Amino acid sequence: MTPDSRIPNFRTLEPAQRLEHIASAAQLTAQERKLLGEPGALPLSTANGMIENVVGTFELPYAIASNFQINGKDRLVPMVVEEPSVVAAASYMAKLVREVGGFQTSSTGPLMRAQVQVMNISDPYGARLAILQHKQEIIEIANSRDRILVGLGGGCQDIEVHVFPDTPRGAMVVAHLIVDVRDAMGANTVNTMAEAVAGHIEQITGGRVRLRILSNLADLRLARARVQLPASILHSKDYSGQDVIEGIMDAYAFAAIDPYRAATHNKGIMNGIDPVIVATGNDWRAVEAGAHAYACRQGRYTSLSTWEIARNGDLVGTLEMPMPVGLVGGATKTHPLAQLSLKIMNVSSAQELAEIAVAVGLAQNMAALRALSTEGIQRGHMALHARNIAMAAGAKGAEVDWVVQEMVKAKDVRVDLAMQLLQSRSGKS
Repeated sequence: MTPDSRIPNFRTLEPAQRLEHIASAAQLTAQERKLLGEPGALPLSTANGMIENVVGTFELPYAIASNFQINGKDRLVPMVVEEPSVVAAASYMAKLVREVGGFQTSSTGPLMRAQVQVMNISDPYGARLAILQHKQEIIEIANSRDRILVGLGGGCQDIEVHVFPDTPRGAMVVAHLIVDVRDAMGANTVNTMAEAVAGHIEQITGGRVRLRILSNLADLRLARARVQLPASILHSKDYSGQDVIEGIMDAYAFAAIDPYRAATHNKGIMNGIDPVIVATGNDWRAVEAGAHAYACRQGRYTSLSTWEIARNGDLVGTLEMPMPVGLVGGATKTHPLAQLSLKIMNVSSAQELAEIAVAVGLAQNMAALRALSTEGIQRGHMALHARNIAMAAGAKGAEVDWVVQEMVKAKDVRVDLAMQLLQSRSGKS
């Protein structure tokens, strides 16, 4: 049974009440509830096996983005992030979008690239054709290293060969193994395959293989999200829907032409995506690297998303980008909360997870553009950011809400002001 992602007044509940709601909706066991509700979800012994030089564990806030409907199916979306307003913004945009059918998503197959760099080549174009002539042999060697993957329908599918005839180190030939990694992120798989074929490629070309490693520019493994909104959905008491659409279009045009703006624009997209990647134990650095490289694919850095106005006047937003994520292997399989996140999200394939991530990224992008082009980013962000400031100043319990209210009322959120407010409050009591 798919849980309803609409959770009325979720933001006003206490953490324990929120947990109870999510535990019931996602049918969590008592042990799984304990994992979420108490510190120490990652045992030190497990952490010690995951990376080197472990001395402890480090926690970040774990939240649930609500209201998401993707391809007609409701999703509760776990997000691990320290920045205020991210979860709230994504949830609010999802609430608007679900009124017109939610997000529509799609994706390509889970294809990753492994690169094998060949040096000391005097005839690079001849070497390229030699590698392609022996393509099937190379594919068979690669697949011999992972029979389980091949049995699941994956494995090395093809080979591309790129020639760089004039580099500071001489001619260079780079063979790309194109590998279907199924529900894995695939880094270990493709790296193993690249190392397995290196010797055979040296024999074929007469060159010397240097690097044998995956590429994080996963441009064959794309996920896409689309949303279409009429002006009426974007209407507010302060701005007409048409004004909001025009503002979003102006903000998008800025990001499309100016790399200084595009960097912040794309960071906003990753504000939505990274927390989902972290919550599921995936490699957020790989996703970030691929995203920003993909933003440069036309020779200059630009917006990852696109925003347009349809013939009928609706606002149409799309996001297409590399999304190398997995459900098996690495921290995704090791970290207890990563496994729990996948259960709450109710995903059954890596492609499904990738599509959810880009939908959240598009929601976050729309939230940022809407705020920036209307009241400004600080108005909505202020109250949420003020809580961190209040606590940093030493506020506790009921003091936090009082200090937040006073700072927001003054439209001035600073630690020194929060401290002054606390001193004045204590002086009156």
